[in-house]
Amino acid sequence: MILNKILRNSKNISSKINGHRFQSTLIIAEHDNEKLAAVTRNALTAAKKLGGEVSVLVAGTKIGSVVEEVSKVSGVNKVLKIEGEEFKGFLPEIVAPLVLATQKQINATHVLAGSSAQSKSLLPRVAALLDVSPVTDVINIKSPDTFVRTIYAGNAVLTLKSLDSVKVLTVRSTSFEAAPDGGSGTVEDAVPSSSYEKGTGSEWISQELSKNDRPDLASAKIVVSGGRGVKSTENFKMIYDLADKMGAGVGASRAAVDAGFVPNDMQIGQTGKIVAPELYLAIGISGAIQHLAGMKDSKTIAAINKDPDAPIFQVADYGLVADLFKAVPEMIEKIK
Repeated sequence: MILNKILRNSKNISSKINGHRFQSTLIIAEHDNEKLAAVTRNALTAAKKLGGEVSVLVAGTKIGSVVEEVSKVSGVNKVLKIEGEEFKGFLPEIVAPLVLATQKQINATHVLAGSSAQSKSLLPRVAALLDVSPVTDVINIKSPDTFVRTIYAGNAVLTLKSLDSVKVLTVRSTSFEAAPDGGSGTVEDAVPSSSYEKGTGSEWISQELSKNDRPDLASAKIVVSGGRGVKSTENFKMIYDLADKMGAGVGASRAAVDAGFVPNDMQIGQTGKIVAPELYLAIGISGAIQHLAGMKDSKTIAAINKDPDAPIFQVADYGLVADLFKAVPEMIEKIK
């Protein structure tokens, strides 16, 4: 009896040691069937902090170039690929069962993706299937089970310890550097679609993408944003002209989006995109807490507003109290 107890304890200890030693992370690659999205490279950097083997799941319709790119990214041990028309549009109802089956196949301790519109719709479904609590918008990883994220629109920072057997995470891309090339991961077929129950409930019809020659907001080194103070769609041309002079991406506050001045894919803030460029120029933006949550990690913040008491000036490194309809044209004129 004593011997059996000792053997059971030794197995438990061995299991705990092995569980800690052999961490395994499954990263969900985001792509457009041609190129890997930048947020996935940020997620790969975060995965290095977790330790253990890193596998990347690439699902899509024509993924040859994406698989090749992923296999060359530093830190990738294995690329799991699956191709099929059912993955057109990367519908979360279709992809979630695949992620679950893949997690079980490789016995991953962590399922990870960069924080984006896609991962925000996919990973909560994966967490529900695993019966665990997802940890979203992580800004730092202290250990394989301890993570840091912001709460209350970025006004407080929470450190939490997850006791779930599988940790499901999204990481904020602005908090982790993009993983460079330099890897040599092996490529394997993912679990076949015939081996798991497929999701239903949604059907991919089509999509219309807006074309933009300006830098993407997530990767732009300079971002120029306009707010309610710009007053109209026509006046936003000033913002575009200034951004083009500076080689910048163009963003907007929620007030500007809600007013119909610009499309919602330009929104920066708590319910929009999170950016952290070298320079963030806020024009006609009062600085509501929801907007600050999306840009206050920028290296340098400059603001133009005619209200000297605007909250934006509390976080700005440089502030100009002026009428934007005079200041912006002068800036456009002076910038060569």
